[in-house]
Order: sequence, then C-alpha cells, then structure tokens
Amino acid sequence: MDTKLIAFYLPQFHPIPENDLWWGQGFTEWTNTTKAAPLFDGHHQPHLPTDLGFYDLRLRQARRDQIKLAKAYGIDAFCYYYYWFSGKRILYEPLDDMLQDEGSDMPFCLCWANENWTRRWDAAEHEVLIAQKYRPHDDVEFIEGLFPFFKDRRYLRKAGAPILIVYRPQHLPDSKKMLETWREHCRSAGIGELHLICALTHGNDDYEKYGFDAGVEFPPHAPGVVNHGPDMKFHDRFRGTVVNYPELAANYVKRTYPTRNVYKTVFPSWDNTARNGSRAFIAVNGTPQNYEFWLREAIRVTCERHSGEQNLVFINAWNEWAEGCHLEPDRRYGRQFLEATLRVKQGRAVVADYTHVRVPAKHEKKALWVLNNKFKQVRRAIGNLLRPYPRARGFAVRVYNAYFY
Repeated sequence: MDTKLIAFYLPQFHPIPENDLWWGQGFTEWTNTTKAAPLFDGHHQPHLPTDLGFYDLRLRQARRDQIKLAKAYGIDAFCYYYYWFSGKRILYEPLDDMLQDEGSDMPFCLCWANENWTRRWDAAEHEVLIAQKYRPHDDVEFIEGLFPFFKDRRYLRKAGAPILIVYRPQHLPDSKKMLETWREHCRSAGIGELHLICALTHGNDDYEKYGFDAGVEFPPHAPGVVNHGPDMKFHDRFRGTVVNYPELAANYVKRTYPTRNVYKTVFPSWDNTARNGSRAFIAVNGTPQNYEFWLREAIRVTCERHSGEQNLVFINAWNEWAEGCHLEPDRRYGRQFLEATLRVKQGRAVVADYTHVRVPAKHEKKALWVLNNKFKQVRRAIGNLLRPYPRARGFAVRVYNAYFY
C-alpha cells in the first residue's frame, strides 16, 4: 500500500527559560506526566516510559533512538510542532539541532502551533503567557524562517510540494491573504509550491474557506459520541469527559466532509489527566487491539477514497505523554502499539473488530463494593476463628486469596 504514516511529535521534553519562569526550574513535559494520579478504580495513571526512558531532547542520541524505533515499526515521518510567536521561537533547540544532524535521518514536516500559550493546557484564554499578535509583517517573517527546513532533503513533500500544517486556521486574521503571501515568497525563493493543510480543530471542518489545500483530522476534537462520565464513580468530583474509544474511532472512520481532501488521523490512546486533572478528556478502552483496528480502517477508507494517489495517514501522537497519547513504549503495554502499527503497515493485521470493556456505572460500582466488603468480612471471621492455629490460619487465608483474587 502506498500510504505514509506520519506521527505528530511534541518537542517539549527539555528545559527552556520560559518554562523555568512559568512552571518552575527544570520543568519539562515529564513534570506533568509523572504527577498524574488515577481518578477512578482501574484508571491507568500515570503513563511512564520504558525503552527510551525520561529522555532530554537536547541530546542527539535521544532523538536518534526515537528515529530508529519509529522506522523499525513503520512510521514514515514525524510532524514536529513549531512554536513561533511574532518573531519569538520557543522549544526550537531540538528542531534546529535535528536540521544540522545528518544522523537524524527521518523525513519530517512542521505543524505551526499558532495558539496563544496560556496558563491552562486546554487553549482557554485565562492567562496568556505568550500571545500570537499577527503583526503586519509576521506572514513574511514566519515563512522565511521556514526556508531552511523546506530546503532540507528530509522535508516531507506531497507531489513535490513541502507540507505545512496550521493548527488553528481560525486565528489567522486574513488566512487567504497570508497563505498567498507564503506561496509567493516560496516561489520567489525557488522552493516552489506549498501543500498547505489546516487542522480540523475547534469547530473547523472546511479547509477551503481558509484557503488551504487540505485538512487533517485531529481526534479527539469534536468526538461526536456519548460522554460516559456522568454514569461513572470517581474518587473525587469530576468535571471532564469520558468516551469509549471504539465509539469515537468508529465515528471518525465514517466521517465525511464537505470538501474532499481530508487526511485521516488516529490516536493510540487518550487521557490528559496529567494536564487537566478533574477536567480531563479520557478515552477508555484505548488498547493496542482497538488502535490496530482503527488504523487499519482509516487506511482502508483512505485508499478507497483516494485510489492511485500517495496517501497520508496521521497518528496523534508519537510522544504526547501528558495527553496519555503516545506510540513510544510504556510500562503498561510495552511496544504493543508499535507492533500493531507495523502489522497494519505490512498488511498483517488480524483484529476483526473493536473490543469493549465497560467501565462500571455508579450503581454497579456500589454493588461490587458491597460484595467485596462481604468477602472481606468472611475472611476476617475465618482469620479470627483460626487465630489459635497459625498454620491452619495461614493455609486458609492462602486458599481464600487464591480462589477470590
């Protein structure tokens, strides 16, 4: 199959002066990731890495290890988030060093994360730390700053045109004028045409009205499925959203758009408790098996709708650890998400459908708690009865535990 798999890539795994100021000395994305705690019984948090460890992206070897692992399991390119605020760049050190490092031999493209940088992690404008100002000459300065990337032999292209994604097209004051300025400057610089893609986020589902060539899905934006949170039992008050991964995946697979050229995106799992706490968005049943089926279906639909083309399917994401969304190996599933990716890429996927494991509702949790409490009372009674006989008591407890647990 002529389908390239492109994984979004977060570069926020190294300290920078801005994060030191806003969040404390030495802050990186690992700081958020490791502080997460379970919100309900059976909730898998925190997500912790295995094979690659708590890496620092200032180190070339860390990035090379990522590339080696990604390529071994069928990932064709990384899409790096690019943070540019009216001439000020942040989180740029890994990208700039990657550009100079021939050993980082991985195709790549860029996604301009053109949101304001705020105190909260959900794009809410409560306290802006760095604003997107969109000054009169920002369009020229921005695109010229990307010329070194576009000219790199590794830069990902569609029909010869460098691919550039914009995360929030709605924020561009005059998007069509800005995009035409970008195109003109790239032609003048000898780069040629651009393939401009906008993310379908925050209510946007039509890339053409902003002047883009294509759109890219960005799950879990606009999930379109039931919120199971109100029916669940949490340890503390919960104000977020809980969806069932198979329901969300099926919804995305069947989606159609008013315009034709929309790239499919899947995610392996999603749980941003580390960032948002009680306001988290959680997809339960985000297992390697369900991811494998979603990825296979996304590629199948893509090939049916765009036969004869070089197709792109995106994965969100390679390393969004604080979003609970990563292909990189973790302590729960190891390399299973990567192995699922490779099976799909090689046409060896055998998963027949999504699997559902229900999260017990409030009344079910109460019934289970009552039953478990009764079992504990019986265990205590047996222990008290056999207290004068330690060996017999120990044997009875072992038998009880083996049977009930």
